[in-house]
Amino acid sequence: MAPQRRGALRAPEGSGASERRRPCSTKNVRAPWEVRRKWLRTTVLGACAVLTGLLLWSSLGGDDGVTEVLAHRGEILPGRFIEVPCSEDYDSHRRFEGCSPRKCGRGITDTVITRDEARRIRSIAEKGLSLGGSDGGASILDLHSGALSVGKHFVNLYRYFGDKIQTVFSEEDFQLYRDVRQKVQLTIAQAFGISASSLHLTKPTFFSRINSTQARTAHDEYWHAHVDKVTYGSFDYTSLLYLSDYLDDFGGGRFVFVEEGANKTVEPRAGRVSFFTSGSENLHRVEKVHWGTRYAVTIAFTCNPDHGIADPEFT
Repeated sequence: MAPQRRGALRAPEGSGASERRRPCSTKNVRAPWEVRRKWLRTTVLGACAVLTGLLLWSSLGGDDGVTEVLAHRGEILPGRFIEVPCSEDYDSHRRFEGCSPRKCGRGITDTVITRDEARRIRSIAEKGLSLGGSDGGASILDLHSGALSVGKHFVNLYRYFGDKIQTVFSEEDFQLYRDVRQKVQLTIAQAFGISASSLHLTKPTFFSRINSTQARTAHDEYWHAHVDKVTYGSFDYTSLLYLSDYLDDFGGGRFVFVEEGANKTVEPRAGRVSFFTSGSENLHRVEKVHWGTRYAVTIAFTCNPDHGIADPEFT
């Protein structure tokens, strides 16, 4: 005969055993954990918010010294010019009447070079820099001298790559480069009231590509403040053509005019031309790039024909 299943024993009512066997209420146990979990969630969310704010601040430049923006990325400026007193830097160099700076300052324009021209000029930089590139965060390409960053060094791309260059660049590329240089030269001449024919392209004139990779050599440390006339004695007028957009293509990387207590910045925008006299009246630097890639081309001019260089030729 199969064994009968016995029912669970029941405690007599009022014995207190049923109360002892009844599962204990977890309300009091869970309450402190719920409090701790809410506190932990609040703390984590707060930390995330702070971190997000710091990252956003960093991507926007994060530069305590910048107190005024001369050109916002969203503006389209037909022309803005700020005159500043000339430094004495030019007195130690041979002067050329009608060209050497007597009127000093800085200017910005968004209407000289179109965004389409900037895009096409940038493609020249991208094609050339695809042949090499620095191990650090800053790479250059100089179509005049042939200098190209490769690893921790520079090579002459015309000698190093030889006939391969014919398959990288085209005559149209070099013609566009010459046309853009001429437009920038005319803009500088008009702004400073000098003859364009008195200006001579000078070296170094080059493309730059900057990203957030850690610097490997001194050439990668682009962020130090400097004076172009001191660094390159031939410079009288400096210009920068930006080929990418601040906060769309990269964060950080703004151009800063360093002034005591009142730094001023230019936010890059593809097609924007920034130009200035090259003396210490325009001490400047570039903020570190925090993310993305910043492209630009530096085009420099001298008043001394002995320091002039020719436009690059596609041969």
